[in-house]
Amino acid sequence: MATQEDAKAATEAAVARLGLKSGQIIQEFGYDDDVDAAFRAGVEAATGEDLADEDYGDVVDGALVWFRDGDGDLTDLLMDAQTLLDDAAPVWVCTPKAGNGGHVFPRDVQEAASLSGLHATSTFVLGGSWTATSLVEKGRSK
Repeated sequence: MATQEDAKAATEAAVARLGLKSGQIIQEFGYDDDVDAAFRAGVEAATGEDLADEDYGDVVDGALVWFRDGDGDLTDLLMDAQTLLDDAAPVWVCTPKAGNGGHVFPRDVQEAASLSGLHATSTFVLGGSWTATSLVEKGRSK
């Protein structure tokens, strides 16, 4: 059974995979009460900034997208998420893990990414209920 220390270490490792730096602004889409609160807090701690909401109106250094099956059209949401992105800034799509309500198949994330001009580079686990897929502009890998 995982301990609180194990869960904290896993969250820190997931946040570290994002490569965030102090002062970066990350815009968040699809927030609801089911998101991974520890991961969100870790992102804010890594940047020293609050996550910007969907209505934020300035350039951002990345986008964190929470998406569940039934949330609408992922391609449209990814297009919206790219609107304020700085050049070559990443998008992270967080979806419920298999076996959880709202699970989204990886092929659906990849298809939506491709249609919106992005390319999936890696997928990793966030806490007990979510996975994150890192997306970058096509032709660029990290």
